[in-house]
Amino acid sequence: MMRLIAGSAFVALLSVPAAAQQAADAVAPEIGTVEPGFSAASPEVEAALAAKAEGRPVEAEKWMVAAANPLAVEAGARVLAEGGSAADAMVAVQAVLGLVEPQSSGMGGGAFLVWYDAAENRLTTLDGRETAPRAATPKLFLDDNGEPLQFYDAVVGGRSVGTPGTPMLMEAAHERWGKLDWAGLFDDAIALASGGFAVSPRLAGQIAEDSERLGRFTTTADYFLPGGEPLAAGDQLQNPAYAETLTALAADGADAFYSGAIAKDIVGTAQQAEGNPGLLALEDLAAYRVIERDPVCVAYHGYDVCGMGPPSSGALTVGQILGLTAEKDLASLGPDNPESWRLIGDASRLAFADRGRYMADTDFVPMPLNGLVAPDYLGMRAKLLDGDHALETVEPGLPAWDHAMIRYGDGTAIELPSTTQIVIVDADGNALSMTSTIENGFGSRLMTKSGFLLNNELTDFSFATHDEAGYPIANRVEPGKRPRSSMAPTIVMKDGKPVLVIGSPGGSSIIGYVAQAVIAYLDWDMNVQEAVAMPHLLNRFGTYDIEAGTSAEAMAAPLEAMGFKVKIGPQTSGLQAIAIKDGMLYGGADPRREGIALGE
Repeated sequence: MMRLIAGSAFVALLSVPAAAQQAADAVAPEIGTVEPGFSAASPEVEAALAAKAEGRPVEAEKWMVAAANPLAVEAGARVLAEGGSAADAMVAVQAVLGLVEPQSSGMGGGAFLVWYDAAENRLTTLDGRETAPRAATPKLFLDDNGEPLQFYDAVVGGRSVGTPGTPMLMEAAHERWGKLDWAGLFDDAIALASGGFAVSPRLAGQIAEDSERLGRFTTTADYFLPGGEPLAAGDQLQNPAYAETLTALAADGADAFYSGAIAKDIVGTAQQAEGNPGLLALEDLAAYRVIERDPVCVAYHGYDVCGMGPPSSGALTVGQILGLTAEKDLASLGPDNPESWRLIGDASRLAFADRGRYMADTDFVPMPLNGLVAPDYLGMRAKLLDGDHALETVEPGLPAWDHAMIRYGDGTAIELPSTTQIVIVDADGNALSMTSTIENGFGSRLMTKSGFLLNNELTDFSFATHDEAGYPIANRVEPGKRPRSSMAPTIVMKDGKPVLVIGSPGGSSIIGYVAQAVIAYLDWDMNVQEAVAMPHLLNRFGTYDIEAGTSAEAMAAPLEAMGFKVKIGPQTSGLQAIAIKDGMLYGGADPRREGIALGE
């Protein structure tokens, strides 16, 4: 069955090769959410799909790229095959992802990037997180009575839109580490946007689920709901406006986005959003800057697990989970022992308690960054895990401060799963992990006339400004501030060299997904594909979330007996990972989503 979208040249349904589909069907009961994949444009894509379905990593010697959509991975692979760097390939991958997976990331969003420079043998990070408009106040998400807005009342429309950072981050990475001509990195994305691409099953499903909100704004509805009907899997979709935006970026760099016609389109779309206008202004776009920051690293069983520091809570919270369990011998306990999950679950609860109180944008609020991952502090907190039952209560700790301590209230921010993940290792040994987002699925639901969605990143701030006792919340809205994130792009180092490049989408669940996969790979001797595919068990705020339809459900009764509340449901991670071992590269892509790994 095929359906033509008005103006499209042709349409073709995508299908998994027979062998890959049979393998996917065989593992579907375990992971619960295997989706149809893509017809192979090449034997390499067929092989990658089959390997993922069969639980085998993709192997390569020179370079590798993994991301959430085969079309994007192919674009990055072509760049690497031409001698491009990991930074070059990232630009190509992100440009395509913004087209074929617009619900998760794009030019209207932001990103964090962790980079290992092989020539200099050093790690660094780039912060391309969105910023609050200068006109924003701490009361942005309060109603007329001073009460926090309902989540989607805040999300849908211009109020939630922060200054996008992704285009400038792409340029900043290329300026530092690129090898190929900038303009040519957009060729694949421009060709797909102009000529059309087949809507993937995942995109079609999410459009159908969110059609009411997508239908509130004319430009958005015209694109995702042509003729009033949601796009279906296999529909051929063109986006000439996005092609024009990318052509402008290719010709003039990020300036084409942050000034001129595109910038005016962004601001007008946000400020004129019917029913929920925003505050984003041209001055906010003109003032935006990407910030290079030091990574946050935590020692774990002879490795250094490194990632993105504030305004992300990712590396700190992943690091705390690992640090709290480091002396508990998870390797001997193994993944099938409920005791492993008691320890991981309560360590996560302790880490999330600290996250809720202390973690925010350190350019605006002081926080005990070093104290939160100091070995003596983690050792003290780890004593709370002694025993054999779940902790009855969990409170934030008292880490050491580098300056006078400030008393914060415990903040909350609703972070629903979306986002995307890119991992790349190039032929020179450079490694990149980048998590990119427009926050909630389809962001603010505002589609610009320039062909991309705008983020709702500001709803990652705490809606409340103070707690019940009157203490200020660190992650409150402030003009120019970057909202706290859970994104956790990670590079694991051994003796100063990368051994694992990993990350995931998934809202606040990202932290648990990444921590679990790191433990699976380092402690439980899983290969990288097994580590990203294994069933999920997560505990952030007290309730143990167990992935439905998987072997993890066997842990429900033992964990309840230990005193945990248990909830069984979907856990739609999107882990991408590359392991580096004995001169070889091994790629893994989460079977819950449509991504693959390709290498040479």
